[in-house]
Amino acid sequence: MTQLHGKIALITGAAAGFGEGIARLFVAHGARVMIADIDGVKAAQVAADLGPAARAIACDVSKSVDVHAAVQACVDEFGIPDIVVNNAGTTHRSQPMLDVDEATFDRVFNVNVKSIFHMSHAVIPLMRQRRQGSIINIGSTAGIRPRPGLTWYNASKGAVNLMTKSMAAELGPDNIRVNAICPVMGVTALLEQFLGAADTPANRAKVVAGIPLGRLSTAEDVAQAALYLASDASSFITGVELPVDGGRTI
Repeated sequence: MTQLHGKIALITGAAAGFGEGIARLFVAHGARVMIADIDGVKAAQVAADLGPAARAIACDVSKSVDVHAAVQACVDEFGIPDIVVNNAGTTHRSQPMLDVDEATFDRVFNVNVKSIFHMSHAVIPLMRQRRQGSIINIGSTAGIRPRPGLTWYNASKGAVNLMTKSMAAELGPDNIRVNAICPVMGVTALLEQFLGAADTPANRAKVVAGIPLGRLSTAEDVAQAALYLASDASSFITGVELPVDGGRTI
């Protein structure tokens, strides 16, 4: 369990859900991890549970000052990050597209898209100094095969998916790899928002019916994909949209 021995990682939105799963697996594989999350209390709890290989910082990824502070905290505690996982995300409730107000639209794009702009400005100059790095953006199958009712969320994840490819093309000469993980709907705190209804077996079944492997994604599924993309095993992999979707996008 040492695929990330000696590596330093910064993970946003890591106090719960996919991000927490990634943080736990990375630490188990030898990485030191900075857990950045808007919920600083929960982030600190996760870091304490993980022990001396983890630290936490409260971070609103929609704010440049917070993102730069998170990167600096990582540098101060552990060193320049080898791995950055842009995992923090949000959505609007599934509903007709014209029912979503402007403030909600802005929040979705600020958290899902602009956050990567902020992180890029904060961390890419440091990675360029070392001529290495792995950036993992958490996109979504929503940006590949969208569902009705989530138009603006779908658009934000489509931006993340395409941004990943463009970043990979531009940063390749610096030996910085950029990849996206695209999960299908998962068992997270956002599930009822995605469903646009109560999280009941009947409502889950409607989604699962479109997934050939017959279940929703889990934090472990996403964490295992992130482990591969963060490790040296994927040293010649960049610019991919990796569906973790049980076949949803076939």
